[in-house]
Amino acid sequence: MTEGIKTVLHPVSDLAAAKAVYTALLGTEPSADSEYYVGYDVAGQHIGLVPGGGPQGMKSPVAYWHVPDIEAKLAEVTAAGATVTEAAHNVGGGRLVASFTDADGNVLGLVQDQ
Repeated sequence: MTEGIKTVLHPVSDLAAAKAVYTALLGTEPSADSEYYVGYDVAGQHIGLVPGGGPQGMKSPVAYWHVPDIEAKLAEVTAAGATVTEAAHNVGGGRLVASFTDADGNVLGLVQDQ
Protein backbone atom coordinates (compact mmCIF):
# COMPACT_ATOMS: atom_id res chain seq x y z
CA MET A 1 0.00 0.00 0.00
CA THR A 2 1.23 3.53 -0.72
CA GLU A 3 0.21 6.94 0.55
CA GLY A 4 0.14 8.17 -3.06
CA ILE A 5 2.30 10.58 -5.02
CA LYS A 6 3.07 13.52 -2.78
CA THR A 7 6.43 14.62 -4.19
CA VAL A 8 7.47 15.44 -7.75
CA LEU A 9 11.02 16.56 -8.54
CA HIS A 10 11.87 18.43 -11.73
CA PRO A 11 15.42 18.70 -13.13
CA VAL A 12 16.13 22.27 -14.26
CA SER A 13 18.98 23.84 -16.19
CA ASP A 14 18.51 27.38 -14.82
CA LEU A 15 17.35 27.37 -11.20
CA ALA A 16 16.57 31.11 -11.05
CA ALA A 17 14.47 31.00 -14.22
CA ALA A 18 12.65 27.85 -13.11
CA LYS A 19 12.03 29.34 -9.66
CA ALA A 20 10.35 32.38 -11.25
CA VAL A 21 8.05 30.19 -13.36
CA TYR A 22 7.11 27.77 -10.55
CA THR A 23 6.54 30.62 -8.07
CA ALA A 24 4.15 32.21 -10.59
CA LEU A 25 2.46 28.88 -11.34
CA LEU A 26 2.02 27.84 -7.71
CA GLY A 27 1.25 31.30 -6.37
CA THR A 28 3.56 31.01 -3.38
CA GLU A 29 7.18 31.46 -2.39
CA PRO A 30 9.34 28.35 -1.94
CA SER A 31 9.42 26.57 1.41
CA ALA A 32 13.03 25.52 0.73
CA ASP A 33 15.35 27.79 -1.24
CA SER A 34 19.04 27.06 -1.76
CA GLU A 35 21.52 26.88 -4.63
CA TYR A 36 21.12 23.10 -4.86
CA TYR A 37 17.34 22.76 -4.34
CA VAL A 38 14.15 24.83 -4.39
CA GLY A 39 10.99 23.25 -3.02
CA TYR A 40 7.35 24.24 -2.72
CA ASP A 41 4.65 22.80 -0.46
CA VAL A 42 1.23 23.32 -2.03
CA ALA A 43 -2.08 21.51 -1.50
CA GLY A 44 -0.49 18.51 0.23
CA GLN A 45 2.18 18.08 -2.43
CA HIS A 46 5.86 18.92 -2.55
CA ILE A 47 7.25 20.20 -5.86
CA GLY A 48 11.05 20.33 -6.07
CA LEU A 49 13.44 21.93 -8.55
CA VAL A 50 16.79 20.15 -8.87
CA PRO A 51 19.55 22.01 -10.79
CA GLY A 52 21.21 19.85 -13.42
CA GLY A 53 19.20 16.84 -12.31
CA GLY A 54 21.20 16.60 -9.07
CA PRO A 55 23.59 13.82 -8.15
CA GLN A 56 21.08 11.22 -9.34
CA GLY A 57 21.27 12.66 -12.88
CA MET A 58 17.52 13.11 -13.38
CA LYS A 59 16.64 13.66 -17.03
CA SER A 60 12.88 14.14 -16.58
CA PRO A 61 10.47 14.78 -13.70
CA VAL A 62 10.24 11.97 -11.15
CA ALA A 63 7.08 11.24 -9.17
CA TYR A 64 7.76 9.93 -5.66
CA TRP A 65 5.28 7.54 -4.05
CA HIS A 66 5.21 7.83 -0.26
CA VAL A 67 5.36 4.47 1.51
CA PRO A 68 5.54 3.29 5.14
CA ASP A 69 8.40 0.80 4.49
CA ILE A 70 10.75 1.71 1.64
CA GLU A 71 12.85 -1.49 1.78
CA ALA A 72 9.76 -3.71 1.67
CA LYS A 73 8.35 -1.76 -1.28
CA LEU A 74 11.70 -1.94 -3.14
CA ALA A 75 11.72 -5.72 -2.63
CA GLU A 76 8.14 -5.92 -3.89
CA VAL A 77 8.72 -3.91 -7.06
CA THR A 78 12.01 -5.64 -7.91
CA ALA A 79 10.32 -9.03 -7.49
CA ALA A 80 7.76 -7.76 -10.01
CA GLY A 81 10.49 -6.82 -12.54
CA ALA A 82 11.61 -3.30 -11.61
CA THR A 83 15.30 -2.34 -11.47
CA VAL A 84 16.64 -0.27 -8.59
CA THR A 85 18.51 2.80 -9.87
CA GLU A 86 19.08 4.51 -6.52
CA ALA A 87 19.13 2.45 -3.31
CA ALA A 88 17.28 3.75 -0.28
CA HIS A 89 19.29 6.40 1.53
CA ASN A 90 18.74 9.15 4.07
CA VAL A 91 18.49 12.67 2.64
CA GLY A 92 18.14 14.35 6.02
CA GLY A 93 15.45 14.83 8.60
CA GLY A 94 14.79 11.09 8.75
CA ARG A 95 13.58 10.99 5.14
CA LEU A 96 14.60 8.00 3.03
CA VAL A 97 14.41 8.08 -0.76
CA ALA A 98 15.03 5.53 -3.51
CA SER A 99 14.26 5.19 -7.20
CA PHE A 100 13.73 2.40 -9.70
CA THR A 101 12.76 1.88 -13.33
CA ASP A 102 9.82 -0.08 -14.62
CA ALA A 103 9.99 -2.43 -17.62
CA ASP A 104 9.77 0.54 -20.02
CA GLY A 105 12.56 2.52 -18.37
CA ASN A 106 10.27 5.01 -16.60
CA VAL A 107 11.87 6.30 -13.41
CA LEU A 108 9.72 6.11 -10.28
CA GLY A 109 10.66 7.22 -6.79
CA LEU A 110 9.84 6.16 -3.26
CA VAL A 111 9.87 8.26 -0.06
CA GLN A 112 9.64 7.08 3.53
CA ASP A 113 9.40 9.60 6.33
CA GLN A 114 10.52 8.25 9.70
